[in-house]
Amino acid sequence: MEPITALIPRSSLFDALVSMSFKTILIFLGIGVFLSLIAVKAISTPLFQVQPFFYFYTILVTIFALSRIIAALLFRSSQNTIFNQAEKISYEPTVSFIIPCKNEEKDISTTIKNCFAAEYPKHKLEVIVINDGSTDNTAQVLRFQQLIFPNLKVITFEKNQGKRNAMAAGFRIATGEILIQLDSDSFIDPKTFKNIVTPFALEDIGAVCAHADPVNADKNFITKMQAAYYYMSFKVLKAAESTFMSVFCASGCSSAFRKSAVMPILDKWLNERFLGELVTWGDDRALTAWVLKTGYKTIYTDRVQAYTIVPEKLSILITQQIRWKKSWIINSFFTAKFILRTNPFIAVLYFLPLILISLLTPFIAIKALIVAPILYGVLPLHYILGVFLVTTLFALVTISLNPKSNKWLYLYPWAFLNMVLFSYLILYSAARLQDRKWGTR
Repeated sequence: MEPITALIPRSSLFDALVSMSFKTILIFLGIGVFLSLIAVKAISTPLFQVQPFFYFYTILVTIFALSRIIAALLFRSSQNTIFNQAEKISYEPTVSFIIPCKNEEKDISTTIKNCFAAEYPKHKLEVIVINDGSTDNTAQVLRFQQLIFPNLKVITFEKNQGKRNAMAAGFRIATGEILIQLDSDSFIDPKTFKNIVTPFALEDIGAVCAHADPVNADKNFITKMQAAYYYMSFKVLKAAESTFMSVFCASGCSSAFRKSAVMPILDKWLNERFLGELVTWGDDRALTAWVLKTGYKTIYTDRVQAYTIVPEKLSILITQQIRWKKSWIINSFFTAKFILRTNPFIAVLYFLPLILISLLTPFIAIKALIVAPILYGVLPLHYILGVFLVTTLFALVTISLNPKSNKWLYLYPWAFLNMVLFSYLILYSAARLQDRKWGTR
């Protein structure tokens, strides 16, 4: 009898061996990084007597990072189970794209064209654009698009009313059973579109988040860093949440919602208030939270490829980060009220530790990078090394998922930027919560 290797073409056998070697190397590197983290903690153990709070924080961050990576590794099995079950059910619902826009004359045409190009029965597709008080040529562009696509529906607000009101207006007139929420500068690859609808065959699925990458990723160093963060954020962080069917933010750039889950809570979401003021940002995160609160499950899938545009200047990126952190603070407050009651396992092992780490990080960073060196002459070597090693764990996962890409390299400057700048923005955002300006690019 011939050995089994003789039955495999030489090229395939070679590729398999290379793949095995590559994965083996990554596994050993991951083990090495993990052991290095343990070593750093062991070396800094004496600090426990004088700085127990700092030591507790480093242990918490390490365990949390590892738990998310492990959960992300289980994502593929979880996703396959969902799609295998859903594909057994004959389900082809009507679909409505909801696209709020303001001053998007450059990008709105691309978004509309890709919606109508979706590989899905055309008579079951509906595209609704809400022109939210644009002051550029968006209105003219939309009129031209209606000549190309007569079925395109356009709602026009003479004055800007905000994204939530625009989304709500689209939701109310939509005839589709599934609502696809798109940012005006984002679109879904038409070839992968059907995969965002498929999971809704399961009646307990309330929202599906697509995988999104920046279409302008190669523009400059800032966009390359964001591309790396987006990839890691979706493939690891959202994948980890999806393993437990509790994605806490179905991203506004490209997500789908079951209309029957959205309409009963639409007015509550639209009129959400914090400290007496209407909340004008975080619409995607808040809507996802309401869907979870009503008992539905929310998932992420990388079987759907979406694209969006990210800020190309640091100043605009900072503005975006402030807006996102404001919405995170407020939504965390609302979500914590029900997640402990409805899903204590996720609350204790994931949601509450995330809140704790996010709130502690800026204080720890200030103490390690500023206070300790100036007042005590203690260099933040352990802190910086810890950040580097945790980033390396995420980098190794990124490499394993996409070996031909160099995205993992840009996780390091992103981590550095987060360490010296972005981590402090949560304090600024908290102080400016009453400033409800939208702040787009």
